Amino acid sequence: MPRLEISDLITVTDPVGATRLPVGRAAVVRRLIESGDRRGARIVAALPVDPGGVLDPAAVDRLMVGVHTELQRLSEELRIGERLTHVLGPLFTAIRASGHAGPLRLVDVGCGLGYLVRWLAATGALGPDVELVGVDLDAALVDEADRLARAEGLACRFVHGNAFDLPEAATVFVSTGVLHHFRGPALAEFFRAQAASPALAFCHYDIAATRLAPIGAWVFHRARMRHPLGRHDGVVSALRAHDDATLMRAAAVPGIRPLLYEPRGLANPFCTTLRPVLGIRPQLEAPLRLALGRASRRLVGPEQLTGAAR
Repeated sequence: MPRLEISDLITVTDPVGATRLPVGRAAVVRRLIESGDRRGARIVAALPVDPGGVLDPAAVDRLMVGVHTELQRLSEELRIGERLTHVLGPLFTAIRASGHAGPLRLVDVGCGLGYLVRWLAATGALGPDVELVGVDLDAALVDEADRLARAEGLACRFVHGNAFDLPEAATVFVSTGVLHHFRGPALAEFFRAQAASPALAFCHYDIAATRLAPIGAWVFHRARMRHPLGRHDGVVSALRAHDDATLMRAAAVPGIRPLLYEPRGLANPFCTTLRPVLGIRPQLEAPLRLALGRASRRLVGPEQLTGAAR
């Protein structure tokens, strides 16, 4: 049976208009029971509803902000900002070296509380010429991200809506912990939408699909997450992580050279939590490898993936 994340079921948004849709608690509980997840069903059954049985949106918003706040703490402890910059820094160096004219803009898809965007703004890790934008379909998370950025005095902005429908073109799309939410054809469509845009590259970090990932997720979330929903979804997300081959097939869309950094065969399973799949315009591969230096050995294409996995 498919494994379901509670957060995907209790927050439903129209992807076109970004409007919040009502969610019936009984329907969510039933789906979880049908998938064999009685623990998840009990968590949802305890959430407040209105007289019509619809989940209270204000209560759901508070819950999601609280869970994402705890996730930010995990990101800080795992030094996610530094890990992402290890690849994003050379990527932007390569884009500059290619003679790209015009503004440089990083768009974080499904930014949540905007930890990555705020960390990049606070550290200046990508340089002052890169505009930092976070986008999410969840209005409550965007509002909180914006509040935090203003309180911290950071030069970044957050948008409620569809990241692929912004008036300003992205130079690079990024995300952290988003890919595993897309199943089947939706995963390839996610990459196709970026290839069809003016963007020069994408760099999406998600949980590395190793045998140790679910165990590590259980340990981390059990120790650091207070709410049962966060603990539940943390483990399920590791179980739903896409393997390397699936990601490379989905990212192989027209006009894009798909690459994987630290595939399973080259990574230490005890240390690897997140790793990125990249898609770049073909002319960027040589300058990217040059900017990565010795680390470019960890960057493999589809033709090298089978050998790296041995």
